[in-house]
Amino acid sequence: MIKSLFNDWTLFLDRDGVINQKIDGDYVRSWPQFRILPTSLPALKILSQTFKRLIIVTNQRGIAKGLMTQPNLDEIHQKMTLLFKEWGIHIDAIYVCPHEISENCNCRKPKIGLFEKAKQDFPDIEYGKSFVVGDSSSDWEAAQRIGAHPIAISSSNDYSFSAYANLLDYCSHLAELQLKTNH
Repeated sequence: MIKSLFNDWTLFLDRDGVINQKIDGDYVRSWPQFRILPTSLPALKILSQTFKRLIIVTNQRGIAKGLMTQPNLDEIHQKMTLLFKEWGIHIDAIYVCPHEISENCNCRKPKIGLFEKAKQDFPDIEYGKSFVVGDSSSDWEAAQRIGAHPIAISSSNDYSFSAYANLLDYCSHLAELQLKTNH
């Protein structure tokens, strides 16, 4: 196992746009639409050895919109998890908000219900020893709310518009994060 400063830290990961390709103007509704980003698997393998916990936290309002079902999402996550296992990647948990924005639930990022559920399931999680990796302001705002360190994933690195721009660390993909955490 890689010795790391982060071996007692938690890495919270958004899914779409971080692990897999986001479909602009649509949702990943089935496994054939799920496309792992090119550097994700090798990077996740190293990151799963670097961090104590890897947890996926994802908003999936396509369910509330009736564009996909919970069984569709479960199949995607089961097959994704099997692929990860083939690569030696361990994901501790996947937490999903299936609600529409207008439902005003507590689990839809930027609210922190998914993170609270993770802490409930894994009481040793310390938010101050956590990164939240995402590609949208809802991820970074959630990180700020729980006192975690926000990481922005984007190939453009143009977050000057964001109210969180001065708080963010930037990576173009997970492999870059993996390199930063192992040096």
